[in-house]
Amino acid sequence: MTSSARQANVAPETTTPRWPRLQIVADFLRSPEGHAAILGFAGAAMITFGGFGAGSVRRVDPLLESMHLSWLRFGHGQILSTVIIWVGVVSMIAAWVRLGRATLGGNVSLGQLRWIVPVWIAPLLLSVPMFSRDAYSYLAQGALLRDGFDPYAVGPVVNPGILLDNVSNVWTTTTAPYGPLFLLLSQGITALTGDNVIAGTMLLRITMLPGLALMVWAVPHLARHLGGNPAIALWLAVLNPLVLIHLIGGVHNELLMVGLMMAGIALALERHHLAGIAVVSVAVAIKATAGAALPFIVWIWMVHEREKAQAEGRPPTSALTLFAKTAGSGFAVFVVIFAGASAVTGVGLGWMSALSGSNKIINWLSLPTIVAHVITVGTSWFADLRLGEVLAITRPISAFALVVIVLATWWRYRKTERDAILGILIVLVAIVILSPAALPWYYSWPIAIAAGFALSVRTLMILVGLSTWLMLVFQPDGSIGLYTFPHVALATFAAVVAAKSLRSVDPLRLRTPRQRPQEVERTSSPAHATPAPAVE
Repeated sequence: MTSSARQANVAPETTTPRWPRLQIVADFLRSPEGHAAILGFAGAAMITFGGFGAGSVRRVDPLLESMHLSWLRFGHGQILSTVIIWVGVVSMIAAWVRLGRATLGGNVSLGQLRWIVPVWIAPLLLSVPMFSRDAYSYLAQGALLRDGFDPYAVGPVVNPGILLDNVSNVWTTTTAPYGPLFLLLSQGITALTGDNVIAGTMLLRITMLPGLALMVWAVPHLARHLGGNPAIALWLAVLNPLVLIHLIGGVHNELLMVGLMMAGIALALERHHLAGIAVVSVAVAIKATAGAALPFIVWIWMVHEREKAQAEGRPPTSALTLFAKTAGSGFAVFVVIFAGASAVTGVGLGWMSALSGSNKIINWLSLPTIVAHVITVGTSWFADLRLGEVLAITRPISAFALVVIVLATWWRYRKTERDAILGILIVLVAIVILSPAALPWYYSWPIAIAAGFALSVRTLMILVGLSTWLMLVFQPDGSIGLYTFPHVALATFAAVVAAKSLRSVDPLRLRTPRQRPQEVERTSSPAHATPAPAVE
């Protein structure tokens, strides 16, 4: 063999990277989209570090003292920690919007977005609870069941100890409003970790991760059925800082509930109806809100049965008979699963009455509270109405309106798969808005469903602005910033900038005229085109 022939044979080996996968990752990290992924990771890391001083920390934290970091919780240290957190939050929002703009332009694939999810959540897995103290309530309620109390009958106050010391005062006397399966999980965690708050919080957060994995699978699956873009759906519903910071950083059981609900809906769309109902029933055993999907899965099942009969050339079964078959089978599955969870946990249905515990939350994220505030302020010059007195009227009216909307929506949206999913979305939005109280992370429920639809750029901009605003109106320690005008004003400004940034690289027009047209043309032009399905 000649030397030239030998060179020809070895040439491909010398040009092929030894580690092609690492080369792909390196190329991505050098791209503008990779820079956004790195920015999001840095933001999550800043949130984690700043949280040790200004997050929802324990009231007594010997770990920080042993690490000589207790100064972060007081004075200038706390101010510095707070600044670091907010810089981290804004960085994650900026990175998310940049990724959204790139996804709309077709520059980021679904597979790449899936890999960014664990990168962004990795620092948050090590953080103290952020923007909420609910994790401490979860542990205290699990300890109640562990120590022989009924969490549906008594609050954590009857079981003094370290876990109780960290529960928000408003929830110490409140019974558990969660399903029996979640209480069983909380009991198991406290049985393993005892009264160790750090270990309990970490294990609780790990327990929620399967919900995130289910969302990563189910949300793009839903988009494919509804004609949406799977990559955009994953970006909106999973990489959303409102979801990651609140549900992972805040350690909320919504993550497990939403993941199970979305997986159940996806299974039903794949014609695994009983399996879908079973998975959603498990979600209800975590938190009751997931039950909104069950009646609409019955419609999906009926649609599939009609399509099957038509394909096989059989006469269609009467609507009443078909409904009795599908609804009856689904109800039986739900009863078996829920009764089994209740039996294993050893509790009854007291959680249903405990749902009224949310009445203690008063903020104007819910419509009945907004109306009550307007009435009390508007009549203050001639009447001495108290907010509680007005809420006693607006909340029952809203509850009645919610029942009417749920029933009307269930009956109206029954003819196609798309109708049924849209019905679930409408009901979840109605629940968030008309419930006695709402919290920012509640909006993760409808956003997960909405992400599956083919959304216009304008609609996506609205959702970006809403998500940003909701992310910013609470304080890192879990307190509410809704009643501080400068806080709300800054959050609103940031939300508008974030929304506009989805379409424009320079929404505030800070760049020179010579720089601006090229950048806007390169990034915003594809956003107006119909996005192609992402290639994994």
